[in-house]
Amino acid sequence: MSATEFALYTFGPSSAAYRARIALNLKGLSPEFRSIHLVKDGGAQHTAAYKQVNPQGLIPTLLHEGHAIGQSLAIIEYLDEKFPEPPLLPPDPYGRARVRQLAYMVACDIHPINNLRVRQYLTATLKADQAQSEAWYAHWITLGFAAMEAMVSGAAETGKFLHGDAPTLADICLVPQMANARRFKVPVDAFPALVRIDESARALPAFAKAAPENQQD
Repeated sequence: MSATEFALYTFGPSSAAYRARIALNLKGLSPEFRSIHLVKDGGAQHTAAYKQVNPQGLIPTLLHEGHAIGQSLAIIEYLDEKFPEPPLLPPDPYGRARVRQLAYMVACDIHPINNLRVRQYLTATLKADQAQSEAWYAHWITLGFAAMEAMVSGAAETGKFLHGDAPTLADICLVPQMANARRFKVPVDAFPALVRIDESARALPAFAKAAPENQQD
C-alpha cells in the first residue's frame, strides 16, 4: 500500500462505516471511498483480497500514510489525533470519559450483537425465523437506548448534543444506531432526548452527507 493512499473501505448501510464517514466529514477530509458490498455475491468482506487489507473481514477500514486501520472507533480517534480540529472529544478527562461511555454503549453493547453476521448466524445456523430475529434486534436496541436516555436526559453535561453543544464521538455513534432503529422499525418514542439529539445532528451537513441514502452504493 502506498504512503500517499487515503481511502476508506465502506458500505452505505453499514452503521460502523457510517460513523467513520461522519468523522471524516466533520474533519473536512475527502478520502477515496471503496465500496465493500456486505451482501452481494456472498459479501465482498469475505474475499481473500479484502482479508489482506483487514484480516477480520469487517468494515470500515481506513488506509492512511501506509497503514490500514480497522474498527470504526479506532479510526475516529486516529483521525482526531492526526487532524485535531474540530475536536471529537472534550478537553477534560471526565468529559472524554463520559463521551466514550456513551459511544461504547452503542459500539460495544448494542451494535455488535445486532450486526449482519450475528443476524445471519441467528437465521442460518440457529434457525430463528424473521419474527424472532426482529425481536432480538429490537430487544437490544431498546435496552441500550433506555440506558442512554436515562444517562443524558436532564444531565447538566447534555446540551444540543449528547455532551455539550458540539458533536462528539458519542453523537457519531448514536446517529447511525438511530438510523438502524428506524430501518428495522424499532420504536424510539420512549427516548425523547435521543430523538432530539439525533435530529440536531442529522441537520448538520457532515452527518447528512454521510447518511446511507446519500452513498453511491
